[in-house]
Amino acid sequence: MGPSTPHVRPGDVYFKNGESVTVTQRKFRLHFNVARHGRIPSRNTILLWVHNFRTTASATKKKQGGSALTVRTPENVEAVRNAVEQSPRRTAVHHAQALRLSDTTVRRILHQDLNFDSYNLMLVQELNQQDFGRRTTFAETMLQMFEEDPELMILTSDEAHFHLNGNVIKQNFRYWSPMNPRQSARTSATL
Repeated sequence: MGPSTPHVRPGDVYFKNGESVTVTQRKFRLHFNVARHGRIPSRNTILLWVHNFRTTASATKKKQGGSALTVRTPENVEAVRNAVEQSPRRTAVHHAQALRLSDTTVRRILHQDLNFDSYNLMLVQELNQQDFGRRTTFAETMLQMFEEDPELMILTSDEAHFHLNGNVIKQNFRYWSPMNPRQSARTSATL
């Protein structure tokens, strides 16, 4: 379309031609010299433009929603401080949802303004008197197995423990605090 060519709006062509999508596509093809099998706006695209024009008086795409931009204002810093003091075990995402702030803003406030860190719950097992003997026996048995078979391989992983009996799931437990609270949950050792 050259500088002397007037601007053509598909919505205008659609309304001037009896609201016909097919006629609008033909006029588009002629106006822009599009070959017979060249790309032209689809039926759905034209109908979307018309719908947008009828509802918003504009054929352009509506602005997408999304979370509102937030900033680290003193009011927001104080709101996050109060929320974390009331519920230190709540995740940053849940704090953000409750305060209607973005997750990134809440994390920046926690780290940069309040100097808080996220701490994980440490699981510790209570050892009984008999467990010390069992540990020694296990170590001696393993040494003997390695001496008998030098090709022996033992594979271990750092997989998490998920308990079905109601105990804490360590990965989902966070504690926001300016100092490490040194919290731990006691469990009994099962051998």
